[in-house]
Amino acid sequence: MADEKMLQQMSQKPGFIAALDQSGGSTPGALRLYGIPDSAYSGDAEMFRLVHEMRVRIMTSPGFSGDKVIAAILFEATMDGEAKSRPVPSYLWEDRGVVPFLKIDKGLEAETDGVQLMKPIPGLDATLDRAVKLGIFGTKERSVINLPSQTGIAAVVAQQFELAGQVASHGLVPIIEPEVLIKSPDKKGAEAILRDEIAKQLDMLPTDRKVMLKLTIPDVPDLYRSLAAHPSVVRVVALSGGYTRTEACRRLAENHDMIASFSRALTEGLTVQMSDAEFDTALKQSIDEIYEASANKA
Repeated sequence: MADEKMLQQMSQKPGFIAALDQSGGSTPGALRLYGIPDSAYSGDAEMFRLVHEMRVRIMTSPGFSGDKVIAAILFEATMDGEAKSRPVPSYLWEDRGVVPFLKIDKGLEAETDGVQLMKPIPGLDATLDRAVKLGIFGTKERSVINLPSQTGIAAVVAQQFELAGQVASHGLVPIIEPEVLIKSPDKKGAEAILRDEIAKQLDMLPTDRKVMLKLTIPDVPDLYRSLAAHPSVVRVVALSGGYTRTEACRRLAENHDMIASFSRALTEGLTVQMSDAEFDTALKQSIDEIYEASANKA
């Protein structure tokens, strides 16, 4: 059963979710943006050590707290790591007031019918059991939609909700993330289909099932507001999808009942070369800007 205090924070508290869950495919790019070139490390172990240090620097920065950052999504290695000599999930919740989530997907299949389904997730039940013991509240799982294919999008949403049921059986709250690419040739058309397919699946859920939705900021403002009002939906959150922070915040501010869950837009401009004071100031400015777009709507 989901922690009631965490559930209340996720459903009601103003703020946004920090997505600190870059995986093997996206980590080199994240490190480059942070000022660490590929030549600075050798092998996955060193790469993940460096990105863990970056994440810990973010999580331990004074501005990173539950006052504005209500949750954080973690990569599995980050969940298993430490911050300030504490297990990361415990540090986040007990010291910072930030609800911890875990990214569980293991990448995407090749595009078929205009979409990319999730690859199989080996050993998921064991991972979820470990997550529960570490104090994780929920999970996040990502698929990708490129084209407005009715059958393709229906398949993505069905897979997402099937996986969400497995997550919920462990007492965790799943964040369902069918990302519509911002470079889709018909983003608006894909988003309209996606909204309707999600609504169908929500209506089939058991009455006590709770889920969250992580969606690309739509081209039509408030397109997903009806989903946010569904009794099974804890929160609808937005991914930045490659938009700059300024553009992502501008778009987000036009969507009521939708808060941010940004990754690249959150860490934009942060570098390893910054002094701690410079880093903390820049991160606070980023947090303030994203919080404003999440909490105060146009």
